[in-house]
Amino acid sequence: MVHALCRLRPLNLHLKQVFPLFSFFLNKYQFSTTSLQEPSSSSLSSIQKSNKTHLDLSSIDASGLAKSVFLKCSHLWEKKDDVSAKHSLKHLLFEISTVSPEITRKFRRLSELKPEDVLEILLGFEFEFNKFEIEAQKIKSLWGIFEWASGQGREFKHLPKSYEVMARMLVRVGLFREFEFLLSTMDSRGISLDSNEIFSNLIEGYVGSGELQRAISVYHRMRRQGLFPSPSSYCAVLDMLVRRNETKLAFQIYIDMVEMGFGLSREETIIFENVIKLLCKDGKVQEARNLVRKVIRFGIKPSNLVLDEIARGYCEKKDYDDLLKFFVESESAPDVVVGNKVMFSLCANFDTERANLFLQELENVGFGPDEITFGILIGWSCREGKLKDAFIYLSEILSRSLKPNVHSYNALISSVFKVGMWKHARVILYEMLDLGITPNLATFKVLLAGYSKAREFNEVKVVVGEMAERGLIQLSSLEDPLAKAFILLGLDPLAVKVRRDNDVGFFRTEFFDNLGNGLYLETDLTEYEKTMTGVLEDSLIPDFNSLILKDCGEGNFRTAVVIVEEMLRWGQELSLTAFSELVKGLYACSCSMTTISSLLEKMPELTDQLDQETLNLLVQALSKKGFITNARRIFERIILQRHSKIKIETYSALITGFCRKRNLKGLLSCWDLARLDTWSPEPKDFKALTGYLCQQGMLKEAVEIFENMLVAYPHTGLHTCHHFFEKLCGTGLTSIAHALVEELQKRGFVLDHIAYSHLIKGFCKEKMISEAFNVLDVMLAKNLVPCLESTVLSISQLCRAGKFEKAVALKEMVLKSEFSYSISAHCALMSGFCKSGMVGEAASIFQDMLLKKLLLNSDTCNFLVQGYCQTDNLRKVGELLSFMIRGNLVISIPSYRNLVYLMCSRGRVPLALSVKELLLKENNPPDLIIYNILIFYLFRTQNSLFVDSLLDELQDKGLQFDGFTYNFLVYGYSHCKEASRSLQYLTTMMSTEHRPSNCSLRTVISCLCGNEELGKALELSQEMESRGWIHDSTIQNAIVQGLLARGKVQEAVSFLDRMIEKDLIPENILYDNLIKGFCGYGRVEKAVDLLNVMLKKGNIPSSSSYDSLIQDSCNCGKLDQALDFLTEMLDRNLKPSMKTWNVLIYNVCHYGRITEAERLLYVMVQIGENPTREMYCSVINRYRYESNLSKVSELLKTMQINGYEPDFETHWSLISNLSNSNDENSSDSSRSFLSRLLSESGFTRNKDLKIKRR
Repeated sequence: MVHALCRLRPLNLHLKQVFPLFSFFLNKYQFSTTSLQEPSSSSLSSIQKSNKTHLDLSSIDASGLAKSVFLKCSHLWEKKDDVSAKHSLKHLLFEISTVSPEITRKFRRLSELKPEDVLEILLGFEFEFNKFEIEAQKIKSLWGIFEWASGQGREFKHLPKSYEVMARMLVRVGLFREFEFLLSTMDSRGISLDSNEIFSNLIEGYVGSGELQRAISVYHRMRRQGLFPSPSSYCAVLDMLVRRNETKLAFQIYIDMVEMGFGLSREETIIFENVIKLLCKDGKVQEARNLVRKVIRFGIKPSNLVLDEIARGYCEKKDYDDLLKFFVESESAPDVVVGNKVMFSLCANFDTERANLFLQELENVGFGPDEITFGILIGWSCREGKLKDAFIYLSEILSRSLKPNVHSYNALISSVFKVGMWKHARVILYEMLDLGITPNLATFKVLLAGYSKAREFNEVKVVVGEMAERGLIQLSSLEDPLAKAFILLGLDPLAVKVRRDNDVGFFRTEFFDNLGNGLYLETDLTEYEKTMTGVLEDSLIPDFNSLILKDCGEGNFRTAVVIVEEMLRWGQELSLTAFSELVKGLYACSCSMTTISSLLEKMPELTDQLDQETLNLLVQALSKKGFITNARRIFERIILQRHSKIKIETYSALITGFCRKRNLKGLLSCWDLARLDTWSPEPKDFKALTGYLCQQGMLKEAVEIFENMLVAYPHTGLHTCHHFFEKLCGTGLTSIAHALVEELQKRGFVLDHIAYSHLIKGFCKEKMISEAFNVLDVMLAKNLVPCLESTVLSISQLCRAGKFEKAVALKEMVLKSEFSYSISAHCALMSGFCKSGMVGEAASIFQDMLLKKLLLNSDTCNFLVQGYCQTDNLRKVGELLSFMIRGNLVISIPSYRNLVYLMCSRGRVPLALSVKELLLKENNPPDLIIYNILIFYLFRTQNSLFVDSLLDELQDKGLQFDGFTYNFLVYGYSHCKEASRSLQYLTTMMSTEHRPSNCSLRTVISCLCGNEELGKALELSQEMESRGWIHDSTIQNAIVQGLLARGKVQEAVSFLDRMIEKDLIPENILYDNLIKGFCGYGRVEKAVDLLNVMLKKGNIPSSSSYDSLIQDSCNCGKLDQALDFLTEMLDRNLKPSMKTWNVLIYNVCHYGRITEAERLLYVMVQIGENPTREMYCSVINRYRYESNLSKVSELLKTMQINGYEPDFETHWSLISNLSNSNDENSSDSSRSFLSRLLSESGFTRNKDLKIKRR
């Protein structure tokens, strides 16, 4: 071993730096040679082959797998039985006792409830329900009490208020079926539920669950009863009606909403717009107008979207007079987009003269036209041949300081060419340039067409040159500019030739050149003129749909989107063809889904008209990019279409999207439809989907999908199993995975080592170690070796369970199967031995690794270092540490922590400081961590004198304290009884915005209170209050006990009240000591409050707390309260003290409640307690006082059975009472009773005679 260690290369630098440490440890290097007998294993040669065998599951039938597992493991996922009247009242009260303990406590002893009692329970519960969120299961228990009370008999009738309170809470937690039953009961009994709040919440709940018909039914019921739904419930139901295109119902309900005076908020305005849109979409423009007229009376101004929808509807009907009247009566001017849409429609359907008149009327109601508005008039005037009007509109633009649009100039240039005024075209072009308007390609095409039509080919050539200069075209020196022009205009340059007319009479001459030569075109002149005219005509009014289709055809989809925006400004409508091509193109080129989503939102009508193939693609794309709301809307539109076809990929994308967004309701609604179509997810989505379902506890759905995957993709069955088992085992559902494995095995599935490894990891994570060992046994029997992580876990757990031989055998199997696991397996075994205190065996493994020339890493040595530290073997630690220094191996933080503790506890602080220097040189962990650990253990081992020097080092190095440093200093100085320094560092810590740990705070406050410095403790508490910091049990107990000790009871009460008021109480609060303290001061009410706070936080008070409350309640004469506490105490399986029993029985007897006293004796016996002699005597004396001799006799007999002899006074009193009886008929029986009593008490006739003779 020494030889092996010495062969490692020395690190002279390290030796110099940590020479004191190294010189101390370098004396000896011998390691223990204790070895552990390793059992031999047979038949291991096939392990590696078994682990890597390819498994084909395609021939196995997985149908019915889910059903089989459901039956086998139903207990693992079945919901708890609904709470109903079959449960006892005591059980139901116990279930809700942590919500309202002060209310439920008084009813625990009752065997029946009155209607007033039920109402009191409900109101108490509702009071807490309004302050805190309460789980639905508690409301179910409350519903159980309600039903239990109803089942007491026909005479029992709940109070109307009880129905209302119960209904309100059922609706709030979504227990709608229970509410429906309650409502039907109320209806049958003629009890009216007149609550706007309850029904409104019910409507919203039904809408949220997708139950529209139920929501509508509740709405109609409310209106019949004269109730008014809340604005939010109106909005909820209207939103769903709009999404489902229920126009008539949406219109009616919105009218009702407006008449109720709602509709003024932003959310309600959106609903208004959606209803208007729905009406106009169905062609009900007049109804939309009437609705606008109605809401205007309530001060609601129609938005631009509303004006747009109504304008569109009137434009479709070509009813512009009514549209103008609408604008006038609504006193609303449309924006330019809406106004331009109307102007374009007027020009297209009538003429520019009427459009101009309409524009003047619009301006009278406040419309502000822009350059596009006049541009529309210019274009249509040019088309109508009204060039003069077009120039008037242009001058109007300029007079209003607007900038004309390029399309307007294109129309003007085209028109001057059409009327033969080609010489003015260049003037218009120059004016454009002077105004800073850049000509576009269309401008130059108009110039080319116009000059070509005028046969001004020299101008054509100039225009082509200008186009080339602007980069609009590419023109080489060899190309003929005229031929290029013909190509741009859509002509074949070979079919168009300019010829010189050489005939004497110039019969063919069409035009002349500058030299006077007669020229003519050799081409099909009809086609030529048609082409030129077509270009000029097309430029009059821009055809945006054609431009969009052209850009889409060329792949310029982003440019097409920009054109859509411009198109809307020009009042034109996007065609379905252009929209469809654009959407498909954007999807195909993977453009931003934000762009696509925005486009779809702007044009819902066109979206509805898309083919199902495109809609399916959109749902898939939007879902994958996270636009799940938009995807869901389109999905709903597909469903509403007749003969709709939803693709499997669409289901997969949408359901996966719901999973990513954690939208469980959406997932379930889509899941129901998907199941009808026998859907199964794609393999790439399976893991994420089942993972989310498992997290949400939807095990049945997850297992169903797993079965569908095995059926749909049999060739990937093994990978499917791996993914599903991994998710199940990772979410605490390993038992389900195990049941699936067993079922698959029954069906002939052969699973590999990965599947079993997931089971081992899952069972270990869930602390089900025996089940993990069983799976491991199955694996080893099948010659399967777990994967690396499962192997390490198995070895660790086997060592922890003391199964060392099995752990060693597993390690050997791993070495023969997967040699790459070697280091990890050895380390796991070493760690297991070290944690079990078998450090010698761990050292043997270490030696074995050296002999096998395995590459030792830092982890291996660190395990052994920690093991030797735990066995307090400083010598071995030194040898191993020297080995690590020579081998340049890194000391881990856990090892450093163990080393420092061992050295400090053994008084070797200088060595601990040397180790600190060693780690500082390595620069592996941050320096502050190294100092923090050392500071902590110096305090812990009573070596605080060294802390100051460390703090000086930190200051010299410029290292700032972190939260851990401050907490260690605060706690450490408190531990050393240096309260002032502890408080100093705590104050500094808080001033530097570091939050102290709860441990530090409670340590300082406890220390201050213990040192009689309550004032400082209160100041610190006030600072904590101002910061909203929780006061844990120790802090509250220390401060309150300090106040009580000084007689400041009211201050203590005020302090606790502030804790409750400001919600500064932790969940694990304990007030047991304070409860006893307040009882001692006679403040039973406050003690009860503290008990209730504990119960509401889910903490069970101790028996002594109940003892104190019962005893003090008795002392205060509150006997019923004491009995309530006793019942509660027993229900929680807490045993009262004998003193409590004695006080309680005495007081019950004292107040004449003798039957109750006897019952208490019976209860004591039932729970295994033996009543004392005094308790029996108290009850007997009371019965004797009441002359109930039969009860006295009965109790005396019971008392004697329990080993107690009655005293003489009791005997004599009973005898006297019997002797004085004047009842002759009962004299014989009395004598018989006396004789029996004396005999059982040890007084025989013979004894009496002997006494008499004496």
